[in-house]
Amino acid sequence: MFGAIPFPNISPEIFAIEVFGFNLALRWYALAYIVGIAIGWFIIKSALRRPHLWRNGPPMEVSQLEDLLTYIVIGVIGGGRLGYVLFYKPADFLADPISIIRIWEGGLSFHGGFIGVVLAVYLFSRRKTVPLPDLADIIAVSATPSILLVRCANFINAELWGRPTDAPWGIVFPGIDAQACATATEPCVRHPSQLYEAGLEGLLLGAILFLLAFRFGALKKPWLLSAVFFLGYGIARFIVEFVRQPDAQFVTAGNELGLRLHIDGYGLTMGQLLSLPMIIAGITVILIARRR
Repeated sequence: MFGAIPFPNISPEIFAIEVFGFNLALRWYALAYIVGIAIGWFIIKSALRRPHLWRNGPPMEVSQLEDLLTYIVIGVIGGGRLGYVLFYKPADFLADPISIIRIWEGGLSFHGGFIGVVLAVYLFSRRKTVPLPDLADIIAVSATPSILLVRCANFINAELWGRPTDAPWGIVFPGIDAQACATATEPCVRHPSQLYEAGLEGLLLGAILFLLAFRFGALKKPWLLSAVFFLGYGIARFIVEFVRQPDAQFVTAGNELGLRLHIDGYGLTMGQLLSLPMIIAGITVILIARRR
């Protein structure tokens, strides 16, 4: 416990009011998505207003951004929820299918949301005749603010915490599950893995993509920014998974550090398993882009 940092006293709810018997609350998690998408919208709008950043001028009109935003929101929520259901709790949702639509209870998968956005962007590109490479690249740049803010909201919610640690920056998270350690004579001190992810997946990756797009002309090289996003996020998530506590449904009795999926003798968490295709895709696209 020496050097452990107590969890900050921040409520997950910013405010709550009762209207006609219903309790309406604004949570940091919801605000993170709202503000993140708004910042992403501003980044795309700024890029579209700078013709010199593109190969053949901006790929779409600024007036089309509202339609694009609708596609992306549907992709994030629909894909994130279905991904969470399929990847993490299929048995629970098969037993209670109606719970799939209760997204206010929590449960969105990044990898599922990513797949949802990919499909949404593809459909938007086809229906609006917008070049897919250009559209995918600028969305890759605009996605990182949402990742940064949502990971910070995960920290405020005291969820998705890390494995036990004796590091001086370890956090004592609230809750019975968070304080369950194998040798628990004192409250469990854990890695603040949400903040690690915010720094790597959101801040660092976002800064790299922003500089590539707005300072080094990467928007003139089709698929390059998308590949950097795939590779950067995949590597960052893969690394953080070593200190992130696996989701509760993968924890088995007597194994407080969580279940690992064993493939050819190597232990991989679900997050690492889902990140591998992103890493492979990023490397592949970068190699193809360089050959072209």
